[in-house]
Amino acid sequence: MAFLMLLMTALMIMSLPARAVEQRNGLPDFTALVKSAAPAVVNISTTREAAARSGMMGPNQQLPDIFRHFFGDQMPPGFGGAPDQGGSRTLSSLGSGFIISKDGYILTNAHVIDGADTVTVRLNDRRELKAKVVGQDQKTDIALVKVDANDLPTLKMGNSDSLETGEWVAAIGSPFGFDHSVTAGIVSAINRTLPTDSYVPFIQTDVAINPGNSGGPLFNLDGEVVGINSQIFTRSGGFMGVSFAIPINVAMDIADQLKDNGRVDRGWLGVVIQPVSEDLADSFGLDRARGALIADVAPESPAQKSGLRSGDIILKAGDSDIESSDALPRLVGRVSPGDSIDLLVQRDGHEQTIKVKVGQWPDADSDAGNVSKTGSDSVGLSVSGLSAEQRQQLGIDAGVLVQQVAPDSAAARAGLQPGDVIVELAGKAVDSVGTLRKLVSQLDDKKAVPVRINRDGATLFVPLRPSSH
Repeated sequence: MAFLMLLMTALMIMSLPARAVEQRNGLPDFTALVKSAAPAVVNISTTREAAARSGMMGPNQQLPDIFRHFFGDQMPPGFGGAPDQGGSRTLSSLGSGFIISKDGYILTNAHVIDGADTVTVRLNDRRELKAKVVGQDQKTDIALVKVDANDLPTLKMGNSDSLETGEWVAAIGSPFGFDHSVTAGIVSAINRTLPTDSYVPFIQTDVAINPGNSGGPLFNLDGEVVGINSQIFTRSGGFMGVSFAIPINVAMDIADQLKDNGRVDRGWLGVVIQPVSEDLADSFGLDRARGALIADVAPESPAQKSGLRSGDIILKAGDSDIESSDALPRLVGRVSPGDSIDLLVQRDGHEQTIKVKVGQWPDADSDAGNVSKTGSDSVGLSVSGLSAEQRQQLGIDAGVLVQQVAPDSAAARAGLQPGDVIVELAGKAVDSVGTLRKLVSQLDDKKAVPVRINRDGATLFVPLRPSSH
């Protein structure tokens, strides 16, 4: 009897997929995965010219707790550049990427190639090829580049929607310039929302990620790419056990749009939303805390035209339940502008379905976007225009609303904050994003200028100096 039971158990194990047996018999062996995948993982190096600057952090200073990209000007010793005789500086940086088509299309992070004057791809066989940037999307931190080559090795794309917490994953990249380094760990959480990235449901892992891993692939045990390594949470600037990857399903959708159009079309409702707490749920008659509460509706927006109101709670978008408010921007952002989506809304204690024809995200228009001094020397502001209702509430005739302030930027050093309204720059009125862009482009790097802002109903001035000198 015991022999029969042992035989049946052995037969059951033999009938299981190799992946399940591997997990059951001990820790997974990534040897075959690495041999198969490594040829399609590339090293990406960039250079750009920038004004020499001082005030870099000393070796004994610590960064605050921050979600950060692990790629940029402040690279480890040996990866920076020196000022030339004219006072400019050539900055060089390293990152990773992977080949998705035999004819040379490569996926990486937008922050890896952002502002670069040259992009060089080093293949596994040591060939170095100049790359052309096909397009990039800052909101999801995805970039698509192209090299002139054929018959290149490629990776197989997986389904990131099927990932589960606790699943083994592995990363291949070039941390600190060490090509094709492999690290492994597990999925710590899925659908993680970070403070500045409302359009990406991040995969959280404990895979060791460091500077140079940006843009590299994250694999499941089947050797399929399920994510792109993008960010870490750190106090010191190095890996501390928490890293984040962009789901490959999101990345490939963005890559397809960049390849076809060179840009990304993102759906927009035109609402300001907030989370639903237990107290709010009780006050609105909800059975539990869920959904996205509409705090405000932009004039002439798709939301207003469809009849959505302040106080509505969106419980469902299409076939997807809205358990938390941060899920709504991701779901609506995936809808093509011009298409319609059904929203299940609770209003006055009753549920109803409202069909909304989704609009184009305003960042693609002239009245919203990022403000830069030049293509590569940003003052670090993300701003949008003000609606007539907002201007009336603030008691001002014109201005632009600060949406985000980049860390260690000129705007951050000036003390600008999200929610500030810029009404004047260098003594000139700011009546639109376009006007602000023009005024910023005319600034002298060596001179501070006053910025008049409205903050919480009070008016004050802050000094903005584009250069850190």
